[in-house]
Amino acid sequence: MTVLTNRQATAPATAAEAPRTTGRSIGTVVKAYIALTKPRIIELLLITTLPVMFLAAGGLPPLWTSVSVMVFGTLSAGSANALNCYVDRDIDQKMRRTRRRPLARHQVSPRGALVFGIVLGVLSTLGLWLTANWLAAVLSTGAILFYVLVYSMILKRRTAQNIVWGGIAGCMPVLIGWAGITERLDWAPLVLFGVVFFWTPPHTWTLAMRYKEDYAAAKVPMLPVVATERRVILESIAYTWATVLCSLALWPVAGTTLFYPVVAAVLGAFCLWEVHRLLARLNSGKTGVDLRPMRFFHWSNAYLALLFLAVAIDPLLA
Repeated sequence: MTVLTNRQATAPATAAEAPRTTGRSIGTVVKAYIALTKPRIIELLLITTLPVMFLAAGGLPPLWTSVSVMVFGTLSAGSANALNCYVDRDIDQKMRRTRRRPLARHQVSPRGALVFGIVLGVLSTLGLWLTANWLAAVLSTGAILFYVLVYSMILKRRTAQNIVWGGIAGCMPVLIGWAGITERLDWAPLVLFGVVFFWTPPHTWTLAMRYKEDYAAAKVPMLPVVATERRVILESIAYTWATVLCSLALWPVAGTTLFYPVVAAVLGAFCLWEVHRLLARLNSGKTGVDLRPMRFFHWSNAYLALLFLAVAIDPLLA
């Protein structure tokens, strides 16, 4: 490995960054800023927001309220994700999964990302306050602050329980959607909050099992980095059981039709089958990528989307 002097190291870096920060089209710049918001994560958050509004309204929710909550909820999630990119810009460069993010590729300046994230947060709060209600706005702001200050800046780099408690921010869209319609909270959204809370750790840990070396290189103590595969899988099984049981609790709490618990039970059975297959593969001597943890990761995405789709459909059948 060649060791460069400070002068040698600085000159090429400056030259390399020049074409990335100058002479770019407006479209390229816009795409970079959009990428900061992590659109794929926003999609997952919105999947849990809209169905809750159907449940809260007992059918079709008011169109204007639904649109405003979805639009400003998108800005809220984008704010949290952009600010997370700002905080994590050093470790994003070290991980294969994140090294193509705009800050890691110097497509956006740290200052630009920070200002962008703050502006989105302010707009989302004001928008929800003016078009929905104060409770939805407060919950949205709380979610941003929790994700950035508690998860990104405190938990993520300090404890293997980072995603367990940090995942609370990802549960907030459920409460925001309900509050946007009813201007209050109730047991039904709290049950669905619990579903997302218990679902998040095994979903994230199976992804971290696949990218274990990335997290280790970035010195992020995700559970698969600091614990054995057996412990990770056993804890994933426990959280998956909690997810399924919590999902079934919505039936008596919200007074749904039989459609929802039947769908929840079938989806839960498939989810439990997949997570137990991880343990079976481990017991058969497989390890690492041969455990195929991404099978459960992808299935858990489908599980959550289909479960919340059932949440939206059920009140239309009542």
